[in-house]
Amino acid sequence: MSERPAIMAIVNGAAGGGSCARLASDALARLGEEGVRVAAQYTRGAGHATELAREAWRDGWRRFLAVGGDGTGFEVVNGLLGDAENGERPALGLLPLGTGNSFLRDFEVTNAEEASARLVYALHHGGRPIDAVRATHAEGSLHYINLLGLGFTAAAGELTNRRFKRLGDAGYVAAVLACVARLEHPVDPIALDAGEADDRPAVLLSFNNSQYTGGKMRLAPSADPADGKLDVIRVELGRGALLRTFPRIFKGTHVKHPQVEETRAAHVRFLEPRRQPVMIDGEILELALESLDVRPGALELLV
Repeated sequence: MSERPAIMAIVNGAAGGGSCARLASDALARLGEEGVRVAAQYTRGAGHATELAREAWRDGWRRFLAVGGDGTGFEVVNGLLGDAENGERPALGLLPLGTGNSFLRDFEVTNAEEASARLVYALHHGGRPIDAVRATHAEGSLHYINLLGLGFTAAAGELTNRRFKRLGDAGYVAAVLACVARLEHPVDPIALDAGEADDRPAVLLSFNNSQYTGGKMRLAPSADPADGKLDVIRVELGRGALLRTFPRIFKGTHVKHPQVEETRAAHVRFLEPRRQPVMIDGEILELALESLDVRPGALELLV
């Protein structure tokens, strides 16, 4: 009889407006009933999941489960990548008990029950390699697996977290509509791979490793988290056009608008770094970005 697979679960009880704290115990118990040995640690605040993942990696754990939302996964990823620079690939599962839960939608996983079933299968038969993206900024670096957004994306994300988080997917929609009223077209000059500088103003710039954001919004419909490339979305729409085009984002057809541009790159340089709000895997951080680099196959996704 084969050995029962073991995994370190890092649980953010505050995710999902606190519902994760109520649901996590039963969800982890069900994994135990499916033959998985689960060790669990619970976070005590922002950034703690990163510390717990880093410590568990150093203690010899190689398979991890982020229990919460996209932000919990972001913290766990940043605890694993950095120490895992020696060629070892961390294995990561995601149990979506948070608000947005965008990343797993690329794999047609929309709830915790599906995620658990796919996790158990992957623990026995192997997961799939996915890319991570290193974001270098003025004060260091961090990693993400979903997306990094500037401009309108960050403004809507910040407003969601501050005022509408309790509304779930609908909260991000409400924030988008509210942000249209104060629409701006900032300039953040960038260069993709070995290309020339691009200093066109844009409502938003989004650098996507996967397709979805804000729950069900298919911002980058061509993104593939295992192709070694970022899908770069540039939007130059005015207020009226943005309102008319926005509903199309749920099917990904907004990219057909002539003022929505898709390009692909493995490396992005920010030519005039400035400190500004950045949305990164559902979190809002103040960063002066310098570059983005795809790390192909940096993680094994347990799906």
